[in-house]
Amino acid sequence: MDGQLTDEPQEWRITASETPFRGNKTSVRTDEVEMPDGTVVHRDYQVHPGSVAVVALDEQDRVLVLSQYRHPVRQKLWEIPAGLLDVPGENPLHAARRELYEEAHVEAEDWRVLADVYTTPGGSDEAVRVFLARRISDAEGDRYAATEEEADMEQARVPLPRLVRAVLAGDLHNNVLVVGVMALSAALAGDGLDALRPADAPWPARPFDA
Repeated sequence: MDGQLTDEPQEWRITASETPFRGNKTSVRTDEVEMPDGTVVHRDYQVHPGSVAVVALDEQDRVLVLSQYRHPVRQKLWEIPAGLLDVPGENPLHAARRELYEEAHVEAEDWRVLADVYTTPGGSDEAVRVFLARRISDAEGDRYAATEEEADMEQARVPLPRLVRAVLAGDLHNNVLVVGVMALSAALAGDGLDALRPADAPWPARPFDA
């Protein structure tokens, strides 16, 4: 193909819509969508506020990871710090700083955007911004009081090459960890980390306040 390789905003006509389920943070919507040939089909999908995730890289080029039980898949997964965009229009960098502090009691001085992804675009509108955080240090003050699954989390710092090998071996499955680790590896092999987008780069999937 010629020209810039980029996803294209597009919206087919919705002839009817209902929300049969509303949860605490997400809901399920059913739309009747008119196809280009005029036929109308039903599409069920999760309506999601969006999320942020953080690849926190220390001075020894190790990535901070957390192990957390995830009930839907019945596994304890190694992940990177992440969380929901709980407030409409919330600045994703502010949310990422909060999640890094609450889940790992860590702060960072340098922030960049690694990748923006839709996690499961065939069944959810969830959009995730994956940040790179560098020059990390222990946060000041009291630790966040973790509850439920988060109370059982383990924390580790793992060299990036080991994480890449584990992803390719099929040993690690969390989607934003996979995206973050592979994007970081690609950035290091390419134009370098300073060439990454700034932390306040536009994010059309989830427009935010400054």
